[in-house]
Amino acid sequence: WLSGDDVYMSNENERQEYVLNENGIIFVGNARYIEARGWYYGQFQDLLNICLTMLDLSLYYRQDPAMDVSRRGDPKYVGRVISSMINGNDNDNGVLLGKWQGSFHSHENPSRWDGSVVILKKWRQDNYRPVQYGQCWVFAGVMCTVLRCLGIPTRLVSNFNSAHDVDRNLSIDKYYDSSGRSLNIGKDSTWDYHVWNESWFIRPDLGRSYSGWQVLDATPQEQSRG
Repeated sequence: WLSGDDVYMSNENERQEYVLNENGIIFVGNARYIEARGWYYGQFQDLLNICLTMLDLSLYYRQDPAMDVSRRGDPKYVGRVISSMINGNDNDNGVLLGKWQGSFHSHENPSRWDGSVVILKKWRQDNYRPVQYGQCWVFAGVMCTVLRCLGIPTRLVSNFNSAHDVDRNLSIDKYYDSSGRSLNIGKDSTWDYHVWNESWFIRPDLGRSYSGWQVLDATPQEQSRG
């Protein structure tokens, strides 16, 4: 609400939606059959201490506490720290472990989650061991909760026929032999859908034209630090 703040939103309807709204819909499925999942963000449900602990457990804080704390007024920095802490792939006490194949019988099937509050409180109750399991929409839902709780306007974005290019040539490559048979040698892929976050803040480091919605993705793909 403060015009001088890095996360200032001038539109009251957007403030109501991206800061104050505790309920939302996450779109998943595929381009031919899009499913709307209800999600309870619950960013005002006694989660602030959990979110602050998340900052204190991060690799950023452990490596340089003074630097980390001094930068917590910068939404760019906080967004990157939270993005790395939502998943537990860096051995940093992250909130969720991802799993996309195999059986879920010993832990929670990602499709059964319908809100962030129970996940974050379970993480605290289990002494900050990653909750099992999450997939992209779960990572994004929890990330939205934490960032809204910390005062950063945040929303979810769903993309269908989502391309994953592993060799950085900006194309999805498929290989065939001389007879037209498909060869299983490429690692590029196209997922049915992917969900990530966008947060609203200014970018004085890049210039005014880059201020506004900024992409953040907590789904683990590669190591977030190196």
